[in-house]
Amino acid sequence: MKEKKSNFVLQPIKEAWANGDTFTKLSFFIMGLSNILRKQIVKGLLFLGSELGFLIFMLSAGFAYLSEMFQKTLGNPPTKGFSESGIPITIAGDNSMIILLRAVAILFLVGLFCIVWRTNVKSAYKVQELQEMGKRIPTVFDDIKDLFDSQLHKTLLMLPIFGIIIFNLIPIVFMIFIAFTNYDAAHQPPSKVFSWVGLSNFIALLNPSGKFGSTFLNILLWTFIWAIFATFLNYIFGMILAILINRKGTKYKKFWRTMFVISIAVPQFVSLLLIRIMLSEYGPVNSMLNDIFGVTAPFWTNATWARVTIIIVNLWVGMPYTMLVTTGILQNIPSDLYESAKVDGANAATIFWKITLPYMLFVTTPKLITDFVGNLNNFNVIYFLTAGEPLSSDYFQAAGKTDLLVTWLYKLTVDKADYCYAAVIGIAVFVISATLSLIVYRNTGSYKNEEGFQ
Repeated sequence: MKEKKSNFVLQPIKEAWANGDTFTKLSFFIMGLSNILRKQIVKGLLFLGSELGFLIFMLSAGFAYLSEMFQKTLGNPPTKGFSESGIPITIAGDNSMIILLRAVAILFLVGLFCIVWRTNVKSAYKVQELQEMGKRIPTVFDDIKDLFDSQLHKTLLMLPIFGIIIFNLIPIVFMIFIAFTNYDAAHQPPSKVFSWVGLSNFIALLNPSGKFGSTFLNILLWTFIWAIFATFLNYIFGMILAILINRKGTKYKKFWRTMFVISIAVPQFVSLLLIRIMLSEYGPVNSMLNDIFGVTAPFWTNATWARVTIIIVNLWVGMPYTMLVTTGILQNIPSDLYESAKVDGANAATIFWKITLPYMLFVTTPKLITDFVGNLNNFNVIYFLTAGEPLSSDYFQAAGKTDLLVTWLYKLTVDKADYCYAAVIGIAVFVISATLSLIVYRNTGSYKNEEGFQ
């Protein structure tokens, strides 16, 4: 696969260099030259202009900005000095965050220029071939017409791709670089600068004897426990609910479906905040338990009760979604499978385990994987219900017993300004989610047997 990708990228360049004439080869260094000399003047000038603009920018500022990224300290810290009148003043230092972000943007600019350069080489060789075959060379109007005809997909995708690069890829790469710095509350630009620390943040994350590492492992364990219960309980109970509603003996099927759909129509955060108030220390549920059984605030102050309560509340919130999805699938299971099983004397439990559940798993395994990964990063349920509480002094930086990695990441970023540790956790979450998704999906029947359920 890597060789094919390499050929896809390099093959047009190799071919143009091997078979190109002098003008085509010169276009490797003077972009647009082949187009200009073969009467594609506007297109050639655009290539040439992009090269000149890129070189002028890089020589005047780009290389200097990029070099700042490779210094031990990202910028110069504030220094003490004197004004013209002799008054002691603080001379502002550099903003490390701006330096790093600017360098990342320049790296993407270099990548964009490489794409334009490759396009220039392909265009130079293509126009050479057209001339050698005696065919008509397209004008600028022909190229514009193609952008709204045969090349319409490129025109429509251009703006979304730039949006993804600017608002997704650049921040992600910036975050990855932050993980290798000491950008935290003690190194806040512009009053202070931060510097590169190599792999020390990752070492601290994987060190179970340190407070940061032990907190990560504990929260990671709870995150997996939560994701397993939240995913499979919702799946099983949602499917059972759909089976009960769809069975022949159930009356008012539309009514029951409507009732559960109404629970979905209420915004999730509204339901979660309401339940949080009801189960708070002085809420109606705790007050009633205290009056009847003498129990004082068992929910958000006790870690075990808080975790169990979260799983149960999430079951109520998420079960209707599974019910809707599985309802459509259940109605499409071939009826002859059930009839054959009944003829063979299979009871309801056997039919469920041998026909219904395998068929459901075959169809919905990709959904189960996405639900599991979604629950690993389920910010809303945890944050709106408990905000990670109860807190623990054994945990690092205000982490709580019900915090997931994603809610702890949020606290480290927004509340504690430990951006370097938050970036490390973000990378860890991505690696775990991506690895599990790929491994599990590639070993499912949905992937191995796409033809259908047997």
